[in-house]
Amino acid sequence: MSVTPEPPPLHVRAAFGARDDEPEPLDPAGVWRCGEIVLKPVSNPAEAAWTATVLGALHPDDLRLSRSVRSSDGRWVVSGWAASRFLTGQPEARHDEVVAVSLRLHDATAGLARPRFLDERRDVFSVADRMAWGEEETTLEPDRGGRLFEVLLGSRRRSRLRAQVVHGDLFGNVLFSRDSSPGIIDFTPYWRPTEWAAAVVVVDGLAWGGADPGLIRRWSHLPEWEQSLLHALLFRLAVNALHPRSTPQSLAGLERATQLVLEVL
Repeated sequence: MSVTPEPPPLHVRAAFGARDDEPEPLDPAGVWRCGEIVLKPVSNPAEAAWTATVLGALHPDDLRLSRSVRSSDGRWVVSGWAASRFLTGQPEARHDEVVAVSLRLHDATAGLARPRFLDERRDVFSVADRMAWGEEETTLEPDRGGRLFEVLLGSRRRSRLRAQVVHGDLFGNVLFSRDSSPGIIDFTPYWRPTEWAAAVVVVDGLAWGGADPGLIRRWSHLPEWEQSLLHALLFRLAVNALHPRSTPQSLAGLERATQLVLEVL
């Protein structure tokens, strides 16, 4: 039985100006809405501060960003919690538009320097990312995606694409609203090519979003598209094999995505 995450304590809500707002859960990861503020637990204060500073100065074309909020004494993180402005909208199965959002966002992040904290991250997603690019080796459980990961490794080639700061988890984190531009939440920085970030959106859409197979072909004009898709698949397979909450259903989705991507490799 899953355990319901604890809401942010009163002193945290008060520090970010939301003392009188009743916490409303937004997702199982422990993210809470308190009025016009969203509070989420953070494990890396340096990353939270970097994200707050960078997003505060970023102005991508025709996109809304969830801007971070300082506490009353100027901190970005209070007792392990960070705050941002609530954005209206909902994720929708508009996969081509999410890919287009990815490309517009990363036009705006192209000049950012590589964050130093990336080398220190040891979470499941960071380890899986390094495995997908041949920068780290870890044993993967065969029945949770490891076997398919090993099969695909033989097709991996060295990428010549330029790496930059990208949001590596846009699937489900682009909000659509009738009266506003698309909104972007939960900026998760990686140092990878923009084509890879777009390919992650495509793989996620094929695996879990009901995307049609034509999504692969519609973005095939992007440079090194086949290898970008392969690296995205390796990344998600490694995540599935390493993540304690992965399920047979999540692996089945990745197997479907793999079958479709293999048709273009």
